[in-house]
Amino acid sequence: MAQEDLNRLTIDKERYSAAPKKGKRGRFWAVTCIAILLLALVAWRVALHRSIEVEVATVSLVYPSQTFSLLNASGYVVAQRKAAVSSKATGRLDWLGVEEGSVVKAGQLLARLESGDVAATRAQAAANLATARTALEQARVEQKDAERSLARSKELINQGIISRSDYDTAQARYDRDVAATAGTLSSITSAQAALTGAAVALEYTQIRAPFDGVVLTKNADVGDIVSPLAAAANAKAAVVTLADMSSLEVEADVSESNLGKVRVGQPCEILLDALPDSRFRGVLHTIVPTADRSKGSVMVKVRFLDRDPRVLPEMSAKVAFLERPVGPGEGRARVALAPAAVATRDGKSVVFVVQGDHVVQTPVTLGARVGDQVEVVSGVKAGSRIAVKPLEKLHDQSRVKTAEK
Repeated sequence: MAQEDLNRLTIDKERYSAAPKKGKRGRFWAVTCIAILLLALVAWRVALHRSIEVEVATVSLVYPSQTFSLLNASGYVVAQRKAAVSSKATGRLDWLGVEEGSVVKAGQLLARLESGDVAATRAQAAANLATARTALEQARVEQKDAERSLARSKELINQGIISRSDYDTAQARYDRDVAATAGTLSSITSAQAALTGAAVALEYTQIRAPFDGVVLTKNADVGDIVSPLAAAANAKAAVVTLADMSSLEVEADVSESNLGKVRVGQPCEILLDALPDSRFRGVLHTIVPTADRSKGSVMVKVRFLDRDPRVLPEMSAKVAFLERPVGPGEGRARVALAPAAVATRDGKSVVFVVQGDHVVQTPVTLGARVGDQVEVVSGVKAGSRIAVKPLEKLHDQSRVKTAEK
């Protein structure tokens, strides 16, 4: 029995030597499969999160007039009617009734100089005129009395009652009174001229607007000495600078080589740097008949067809010289993009809007061509950044990076 029990304890080498080999192969293949799956998963996640480098464009606002523009030039808004308003008199500024931006009418009082001495001179001239008129009345009375006395002397001398010397005395008195009346009339004329001169001198102290306009600058303040020649070091030659806003024009330089593309009366479109969302109709008013040899250009003046209170002198401006006038509806800005940015997905036109590090597939409705771009009726707004290529590699929520990153 003991021997049998010992025999049972014997290990079957063949049985147990094969089992481990079979188990090792199973574990090897299991590990291999798991590794392959993990690698595939990693590759898939890497591919999923790999950023695609794209070229980006911006959706912009375009105007149809850009498609028939012949030439562009830059310049500045300039008031063609402008004046530095001062006085012909020299004096201290006593009152100033306007400031920068004040709208004034022709003849409106802008400022006043101290005028006490001039007013006194005018009052004296008026008094002298009144005195001369009183003297004229007195002279006329005396002339009339001398005329009656002369008439009586004629009757009396004819009757032989008075002597010839008495008659000659009456005649001399009458002639003297006639001359005195004429002299008094001349005095009145002189006094009237003096009064007019004093009134003009007084008016010189009243500084008035020469035309309708807007005050651009205030050059003097109350208390300053104003002189037309500004001879003194502290004297001011002008009180205010005034511009007629209805005379605003854009002065632009056109290259001599492009001068043949412009003509007087040509329709233009004006864009101001200060008002980028507005375009103004214009017409070429003047081609200045001289060239600037240092620039190789000729100055042209473009007149505004529509007045706008936002347009101010010295604003920077760009002028587009057009082939034809802007038609109805062509003055409205349109949202447009490059046709290369449009892809087709499921039969619909889409663009890929760049938002951070990914793109969003956005359906768009397209309109007519605007030059080398196409109008976008709906879907995206001006200023949006969109991918241009490679569109075939993009789908909604694709991770992207731009060339500048």
